[in-house]
Amino acid sequence: MPKMKLGIIISLRRELEEEIKKVHEYGFPTCQVACWDVSLYSSEMAHLLKRLSSEYDVEVTAIWAGLPGKYVWDFIEGPSTVGLVPIEMREVRVKALKKASDFTRESCVEDIVTHVGFIPENPKDPVYISLIDVLKDIARYCARNGQFFLFETGQETPITLLRTIEDVGMDNLGVNFDPANLLMYGKANPIDALDILGKYIRGVHAKDGEYPTNGRKLGKEKPLGEGRVNFPALILKLKALGYNRAITIEREIRGPQQIEDILKAKRILEKLIYNTWA
Repeated sequence: MPKMKLGIIISLRRELEEEIKKVHEYGFPTCQVACWDVSLYSSEMAHLLKRLSSEYDVEVTAIWAGLPGKYVWDFIEGPSTVGLVPIEMREVRVKALKKASDFTRESCVEDIVTHVGFIPENPKDPVYISLIDVLKDIARYCARNGQFFLFETGQETPITLLRTIEDVGMDNLGVNFDPANLLMYGKANPIDALDILGKYIRGVHAKDGEYPTNGRKLGKEKPLGEGRVNFPALILKLKALGYNRAITIEREIRGPQQIEDILKAKRILEKLIYNTWA
């Protein structure tokens, strides 16, 4: 069976060659490309991304689509600001997501990822019922573009996400599994969550973190190996599930320390992957 490939997250921006070159120079074969600026979803940028990824021999595994409007990453304002759950933001965000889907198709990338938001746990909640209709529309649009639409884990419990996928009922849905998010949002032990979501996982973020310590703020993100994610157990379980796609390192800080932490994570994961898959 093929081994998992490591990667990092880069930004879609005008100076795109600097980003792709960074992936190559750090020794990563893959990357996810994140974008929060809808104006960058142009044919020109798609062709540039294809050309540069080919020139630098970097596989773009997914487009991570940030959506317009205010986002607050906490437990107080988060439910009313994040993703597609807030009803008043759905129209503009669905439009942006479809534009991202078109860009993803032009870029010849198969997966598109976003945070759907704090999906209600009650399947009879009117917000949940209306969200399913929105997600069916998005899934159909992505299917026409030959894509998988991936939910990034975080704001919802694993069983709520599983039910959502089942209720949408399309075969081009998947999960971008972020183990740290499950901890930082207090939603699940990530190793156990693999038992619930495993068959849908098409992407994995290698990020570490802690559980929340109060009811308002998320738990802290940590350098890989310094939080509560049990990466040896995670890699072993992914192997048992037959996962052989990208492991994308994410470190949500900026500057030299981010690079230092990413390269340290690379060394840790290389050892785990090769030892595990030998």
